[in-house]
Amino acid sequence: MRRDSSTSVSIAESDCLSFEPRLALASLSGEADAEWAAAGANHAGAAFLGGIALDEPSREAARALVDRDRREFLPDDPLSFIMEQLTLLDDVPIQSGVNVRATTVDPIREAAAICANHDAILEINAHCRQPELREIGCGESLLADSDRLPKYVEAAAAKGSIVSVKVRAEVEGVDLPTVAQRIESAGADMIHVDAMDSEAVIRKVADATDLFVIANNEVRDRASVVEYFRDGADAVSVGRPSREPTGPVLGRVAAAVEKWEAPVQ
Repeated sequence: MRRDSSTSVSIAESDCLSFEPRLALASLSGEADAEWAAAGANHAGAAFLGGIALDEPSREAARALVDRDRREFLPDDPLSFIMEQLTLLDDVPIQSGVNVRATTVDPIREAAAICANHDAILEINAHCRQPELREIGCGESLLADSDRLPKYVEAAAAKGSIVSVKVRAEVEGVDLPTVAQRIESAGADMIHVDAMDSEAVIRKVADATDLFVIANNEVRDRASVVEYFRDGADAVSVGRPSREPTGPVLGRVAAAVEKWEAPVQ
């Protein structure tokens, strides 16, 4: 295995599911590539590239998002792009992951095989709320699909990939602890929760499963880090502040995570 830094541990190598420090960089549409991940490696233990649209329906939706001024990754061959980006991170001391979207299971399976070859996390996107993605069954619409989301997880896990699912709280008619139990039964290892304005959902999800829980949303300072860890999160993630790896927010969050992890003397 490639991870040999004292500040980052490959999940596949460790005795328990973890990465150090327990701070992840969350995917940023059209921005979160290998260069972005490497720039944040001094602060974070993991980075999720993407999101990457894998099949033609999800790519067409991504093109529609670009048409209304949203940034998206639209390489000619998304699977080759994932392989290229993960290869660039093979010697970077950070646990890599890739956030993906697809309308069918086969592209998920193929992306998971690539992630497995690089000891990377395959993260299924059940999070995006743009109507173009919801209308084709991607993003948060997967949360209510009790059949398809577990199948995506099963397919990815069968390829030997570490499997995460990125989810969103406050989706009408969706009970996140129940979703967490379903994906855990299907073979998921992690759940990456955008808590929105419902921070207490982290405790509910943590209590409902043995999944590794990454908490996201307004992680900006020591107070937010402490709150999420006390609510049962195993790690926290930041999105927009990761655009500025030398900026004050990412440094402040990293310091708070380090202090929380430090053993009591």
